[in-house]
Amino acid sequence: MEPTNTLPKAMTVDDLPRLKWSIEDYHAMIKHGLLNDKKVELLYGEIIEMVPEGEDHAEQGEDGQQYLVNLLGDRARVRKAAPITLPNGSEPEPDIAICQPLGREYRQHHPYPENIFWLVEYSNSTLKKDLEVKSRIYAEFGIQEYWIVNIQTNQLIVMRDPEAGLYQTQFTLETGVICAIAFPDLEIEVLKIISP
Repeated sequence: MEPTNTLPKAMTVDDLPRLKWSIEDYHAMIKHGLLNDKKVELLYGEIIEMVPEGEDHAEQGEDGQQYLVNLLGDRARVRKAAPITLPNGSEPEPDIAICQPLGREYRQHHPYPENIFWLVEYSNSTLKKDLEVKSRIYAEFGIQEYWIVNIQTNQLIVMRDPEAGLYQTQFTLETGVICAIAFPDLEIEVLKIISP
């Protein structure tokens, strides 16, 4: 047997097992103030730090949310940067969640997948995470539609038809109108969502 000069791969912290948090654990940490000074979300049982919003991200998201509030009226509840609860150990905070108008029920729980019409993320430095990680999280539980506003290119990426944890349809718009699956009678101006 000949000696080899190859050493085993060096272990890094990424190779170590991680403690997964349940949604109940996460809520307890929030209730007891352990996350008060942190901007985080729970993704697949891991507490992930969120990137701070720049001025363009905050303002475009605010404009898009206000447009949808005015357009949808009492047909939907348009939530801005608030948690949704998913059964895969995730409680992400999409920039906009268009949900069933359940009123006070949301004081008892965040929207579940069956309460969500569609989600919108405004993405500047988080485009890869929003396209690859969050899209899988949302598709896994059948959220029928997911939009990503690419702030750098002023484009609206539309994902639809979730199946086996992936969106089967994806297309990009820069102008024109789109009808959300949940509201096929309502024309939504793409530029009002992008808000360049």
